[in-house]
Amino acid sequence: MPPSICWWPLAPGWWILGAAFIAAAAILIGQAVLRYRANAYRRAALTELARADRSLDIGAISAVLKRAALVAYPRAAVANLTGTGWLAFLDRTGGTDAFTRSSAGFDRMEVGVQADKAAIIVAARRWLKCHRAEL
Repeated sequence: MPPSICWWPLAPGWWILGAAFIAAAAILIGQAVLRYRANAYRRAALTELARADRSLDIGAISAVLKRAALVAYPRAAVANLTGTGWLAFLDRTGGTDAFTRSSAGFDRMEVGVQADKAAIIVAARRWLKCHRAEL
């Protein structure tokens, strides 16, 4: 019987495969870091909503959403929105109808009428987590 073949040193194909794996892992880690940094505004807005959960009035919740939208979308498309236009923007970008649905009181958000804050906070959190940013 001939002696068994040693596995070391590795064949060139294994070195190439290892280098490709390391490069792919570096690219994936880099993309994860960029995604984490790009979503910092979401985390900050969600933290602000959680910190002042029930003490925020409807206008303050709208202000948190507006600051997040100004980071995620072009300023010209967001800055001048108020009232039903602002609520329609939130619905369009969040893929929902919760903001313009009058049953939750979102249609009176800019006026300052106290509506169902729990429903508003749930919808605001969902928008912050689910909207697609246009950076």
